[in-house]
Amino acid sequence: MKFGYSLFALLLATVASATTKNVRMLPAEEWYGIATYFGPEMPFTEKTEIAIDLRVNGWANQYASLLLSNRGRLIWCDRQAGFIISGGLISVTADADIVVEEAGDGLRSAFRKASSRFFPPSGKCPEALFFSAPQYNTWIELTYNQNERAVLSYAQSMLDHGLPPGVLMIDDTWQTAYGDWDFDRRRFSDPQGMVAKLHGLGFKVILWICPWIGLDTSAYRLLTTGVDPFGERLKVVGGLLLEADGKSPAVVKWWNGRSALLDFTHPHGRAWFKEQLDRLVADYGVDGFKLDGGALPYYTSGYRSYEKIPGGDQANGFAAFALQYPVCEYRHAWKLGGQPIVERLHDKNHTWKDLRALIPSMIAAGLLGHSFVCPDMIGGGEWHSFLPGASFDPELFVRSAQVHALCGQMQFSASPWRLLSPGHQEIVRRTVALRQRFAQRFVALASECGRTGEPMLRSMDYAFPGKGYGRIGDQFVMGEDMIVAPQVWKGGLSRTVEIPEGEWIADDGTRCIGPKSIEVATPLSRLPYFERAE
Repeated sequence: MKFGYSLFALLLATVASATTKNVRMLPAEEWYGIATYFGPEMPFTEKTEIAIDLRVNGWANQYASLLLSNRGRLIWCDRQAGFIISGGLISVTADADIVVEEAGDGLRSAFRKASSRFFPPSGKCPEALFFSAPQYNTWIELTYNQNERAVLSYAQSMLDHGLPPGVLMIDDTWQTAYGDWDFDRRRFSDPQGMVAKLHGLGFKVILWICPWIGLDTSAYRLLTTGVDPFGERLKVVGGLLLEADGKSPAVVKWWNGRSALLDFTHPHGRAWFKEQLDRLVADYGVDGFKLDGGALPYYTSGYRSYEKIPGGDQANGFAAFALQYPVCEYRHAWKLGGQPIVERLHDKNHTWKDLRALIPSMIAAGLLGHSFVCPDMIGGGEWHSFLPGASFDPELFVRSAQVHALCGQMQFSASPWRLLSPGHQEIVRRTVALRQRFAQRFVALASECGRTGEPMLRSMDYAFPGKGYGRIGDQFVMGEDMIVAPQVWKGGLSRTVEIPEGEWIADDGTRCIGPKSIEVATPLSRLPYFERAE
């Protein structure tokens, strides 16, 4: 049996919980939801054996206490819940009401009912540039050496190789320290001028930022003593998460060491953080922020917050800032369905297995209400895979770019011009050119999804219910009228595509009438897609 979380730990957590509901699966019923991390294991069926406890872990990215079935049923809880799926039985445990409802006759009906009741659409969509052009992130090329010269060179290299300007994300270490949110002048001599140059090239600029506060920073001293760097004493002290005894700021371990953590339930913590972001916008002209870190486990480790609320809601205090600036990307989302926030899947390794996880994970994100999700970075987001001497696969990089191209959002970080041969570079350029043919369609679809709450990227079963498409995890539907079927296997020169009812026109101009399965050639240069003929 495979369990996403320790079954023993989950059962211990269940003992003190107030409510448990059991739902028996119907014959041939298929379920989706809980967390995007488990997208590759969906749909959950009578053969699934898994335990997932959202009370202690958000599983890296988008999650909610929600399950939807292809038989039109839904399960929802407003609080973080524990789930055990075993032997065709779904057991849900939480300290709040658990809703089980019949919503219609298919997955789409279940989603629409859940969306309208529990996470209604905002009516808005994020910045159009996220969908009209590729995104560029400096992380993999510069890692912990972000600097003005290299940032400008990275941006210019994309234009020089024929790619259009888009949202540019300057990643970690542009700042003086964690919490001292100002440009490090040893690396950025003229940050205002740099941002102006990037704007002049057509980019919108966002800065990586997190809720961590270094222990030897002016920010830490200010938030703990009320004394700013110039010796002026403030009237309000606080804004950091505290140890369990409430006497001192918590020292929390994260991927860059140990730091204090902002408490967004504290009015001073919220006000101080907003002051930093507003200053960066006003002083340097940046357009927004990449909000990273602040995930659920950091807020559910026995620390004390100013207000006693669930860890997921504490983490959402950080997410709230993604709605306050016009161009933002957010990396962690508890129950934020329907909101106009651009998100990215958790970092993937540079492996074919992780490439195959992209499509089912994006499908899962959409079914959790997160329409605007980017499939990580092209080639994967783990920077070690792109260092000299690492096991790099150019075929994988190209196929990754093809998965990105027609899913609404596309993000470069590792530079194709450093890694690929001229022939592979040309395929990537043509892939981006193909994407740009549909750019305005993606912008319009994002706007429509902002109004309706429906996913931009949909599973075959969502778009064509009742046809037995529930277990297809390697093709997807954009909106209503485009089926995309990338090659996701190494060395694959052909693949099977399921064509639904109606007449469809393939990327090579051939016409086919469904429903039927067809075999299509997939040389490295081809990304198969099909548009509805009418």
